Amino acid sequence: MHPYIAIPATLALVWRAYSRDSLTPAGIAAATLTAIVHAIHPWSVFFTLLVVFFLAGTAVTKVKHDVKARLTLSATGSHGGEGRRTHIQVLSNSAVASVLILMHFRQLLARDKSGNASQGCWPYGEDLLVVGIVSNYLAVAADTFSSELGILSKSRPRLLTSWSLRKVPPGTNGGITFWGTMAGFLGASIIAVTSVLLLPFCSVGPTSMTGKLFSHNQPGFEGGRGWGLLEKLAWVVAATIWGGLGSLLDSALGGWFQASVVDARTGKVVEGSGGTKVLIAGSHEKKDGNTSRRIESGIGFLDNNAVNILMAFVMSIGGMLLASFVWSVPFSTIFE
Repeated sequence: MHPYIAIPATLALVWRAYSRDSLTPAGIAAATLTAIVHAIHPWSVFFTLLVVFFLAGTAVTKVKHDVKARLTLSATGSHGGEGRRTHIQVLSNSAVASVLILMHFRQLLARDKSGNASQGCWPYGEDLLVVGIVSNYLAVAADTFSSELGILSKSRPRLLTSWSLRKVPPGTNGGITFWGTMAGFLGASIIAVTSVLLLPFCSVGPTSMTGKLFSHNQPGFEGGRGWGLLEKLAWVVAATIWGGLGSLLDSALGGWFQASVVDARTGKVVEGSGGTKVLIAGSHEKKDGNTSRRIESGIGFLDNNAVNILMAFVMSIGGMLLASFVWSVPFSTIFE
């Protein structure tokens, strides 16, 4: 990405986070480092995905924020709702993508002996790392939209990890609603459309790629390396579905491994500050006169941040494995 675009864009992103108090000081530092990693890649698409995720995620977080705050409680006893995001929360959504971006940047440099990695296009059926990077943002965007908008559903969520899909309080980890699930697919579609608009697809017809030359490139569905209209449409549809599945995976992981603590007096879910665990005396205590909190679901092995980064990792690796199978490309090529 050109420095004259990357530098002011990064500064604008950091200033917005600072001026609106949406990140802690450590969160701003982590976001700055993440933006720099995304910006050093010659393709602008990855930095743009980061920006779109940040702006869209911030927007849905503020939707009926006062209403959402009354649906849960914070660990301190006040109303819930998302406060300033910490560096751990920033990295849990972007660390996997950052690592894959650095790996792909190294690959581009290795292909172009001149050291100019910005040249060339993305052929159909190659570069699994691109799929992994986009998959990260598809999944975390879907999860953010699902969590922030799903909690507003008029119907009570049902626990995905329960055989009976029992009803649980709003904000319960693993709880899903129809509209929350649809919101997840909406978030994924925003990332999918952004990617299809900015990825440097190799077009159908004469085109070149760093280190390779394709003459009269055929569409990918016809055995070629070009991205025609059908290939791009399939990319958007597949990417949206994959991102939506990431949101459901996050719910499953949260339902299994993250303890959802409920205040026994109000019946509301208690949220830990910055996505951390909520303290509770004992384990799986039932509602009685000796405790004001009980565990609704989950074993408490992971906190929300750990669940998020695990989900992002699984969806990124899974996306590359799926593309490897569909395109008959060895997964080991991501290390070349």
